[in-house]
Parts: sequence; structure tokens; C-alpha cells
Amino acid sequence: MAGDKSVQRVAVITGAGSGIGKGIAERLARKGYRIIAIDCSESVHMVVSSLHEMGHAVEAVVLNVTDESAVRNLVANIVDRYDRLDILVNNAGIHPKINGERASALSLSTEVWNEVLAVNITAPFVFSREAVPAMRRNGWGRIINMSSRAGRMVVGTAGVHYATAKAGMIGMTRVLASEVAPFGITANCIAPGRIETPLTAQGSAEQRTRLVAEIPVGRIGIPDEIGHAVEFLASEESAYITGAVLDVNGGTFMP
Repeated sequence: MAGDKSVQRVAVITGAGSGIGKGIAERLARKGYRIIAIDCSESVHMVVSSLHEMGHAVEAVVLNVTDESAVRNLVANIVDRYDRLDILVNNAGIHPKINGERASALSLSTEVWNEVLAVNITAPFVFSREAVPAMRRNGWGRIINMSSRAGRMVVGTAGVHYATAKAGMIGMTRVLASEVAPFGITANCIAPGRIETPLTAQGSAEQRTRLVAEIPVGRIGIPDEIGHAVEFLASEESAYITGAVLDVNGGTFMP
């Protein structure tokens, strides 16, 4: 079944209710994938409703990604209904701030630390672990994890909890890629820079002006630009790319 283009591939996207996740869902839906759009917010229903009106195969799931039992049951249900799970995009993430500013490492509570790591790194691990058996059985799969520029360098607006989780996402992806490569499965990271989302909208106009000035291309990115990157990594053409980090940041980080 590997490389079989006669079937409609199933793509699971977390954090699809707004921002980058919404952009990814829209992009992959337009490419003809069956989309399972997951979010903790009811807003995901509006995303799905809009895509339904355009004739796309999309369904909404309201789910707390840190609920391991719920994640396990959801993946099993998807595989039971469609006999496949081809693409997993681990995009859901949180980054609590104070008036748009990061909390300092020395003032950060353990409770908030644990909350951020649970959503931003543990949930992607659980989703990946549960999805791989179906991909392995079908001999094809794509795991795309959303890291961040903050996982590659110190970013003034990124707290230690967020940066740690996003750096951890890169390490997790590389090890996972090495383990699943023999089964026709790739695992890669995308590390966005500043993108127009509800999360990055926090902060003042002055902060925004300062941030834009730091971007060589002179503007903030849009979710569809991340969607294009996901579209490529989810494609047949990306089969020889695994364990990689794709930086999409307007030039603010050039390794």
C-alpha cells in the first residue's frame, strides 16, 4: 500500500482551531486530504464548517491533547473507520505570557512549566506513538512536528518553558525519524519565526514594530506559508527528507 495514490490520505492536525493550525488544515484540505482537525476550542467547528462549504472532507474534534486516554481512543477510532492514518501534524501549543512579555525563568512556577511541556512536547510524543503503528502497517507515513525559532536560538519573547519544549521537539523528531525510517515513515520539524496568530498578537504596537524590524524580509509571516511547508513535507516528493528542521522565519535565524 506504500505510495498508493488511489486512496484518500488521512491527515490529523492538532491545534487546528486558529492560527497556524487553521492555515495547515486549509492548505491540506485543498490538496485533497481527509482532514481530522483537532483543537481544545469549539472554534475548530467554524474552521471545519467553512471547509465543508467548499466541498472538502473535514471533521472537527474538540479534545484536550494532554488527555492521553482520549488521544489513544481518538487515534484508534480514526484507524478503525478509515483503516489508515497517513499524516500527523503536531501543531498544538501554548505559551503563557504576562502582558505580552515572557515570564522569567526564576519566577516561573513548576505548575506552569509542567502545563506547557504537557501540551507542547508530551502530547506530540503520545500522538506520534499512537499513530505510528497504522503508518507502519500501511508502509507510509508523515509526522510533522511544529517547533519554533525559539527552539533554535534565544528569542526575547519566548519563556524558558516554551523554548525547552520546542528544542525538545527537535530532539524527539530526530530520534523518532531514525526509528521509523525503515517503515516508509518520515518525521520532520518546522520551526516558524514570527507568524500572524492569536498567540503572537499578544503585546503592544511598539513591541510589534520592534519585532518586524528584526526580520530581514521586513514583515511577519502568515499561517498559509507554514501550510505550504507542511504540504511539501507531507508529499511523496519529500520521501528522502527525514529528521530535518525546516526554518520558516523570514531570515531571523540562519543556521
